[in-house]
Amino acid sequence: MSINNIVVRILAERILNGGLNPLKNREFELDDVTNAEYRKAVEDYIIREIGVVEGAEPTK
Repeated sequence: MSINNIVVRILAERILNGGLNPLKNREFELDDVTNAEYRKAVEDYIIREIGVVEGAEPTK
């Protein structure tokens, strides 16, 4: 399966900005991404964009 980077960006931005999930009529959550490949791509995008890895100490 080929991952569409535009879709990944849109999903990640909705998650980060509290955007609406139109299917569930609530804020979009990472758990709403059910395809494993897309979920991994969205997770990676979010980590790249906000620069935070859970449990990691901040670097100076």
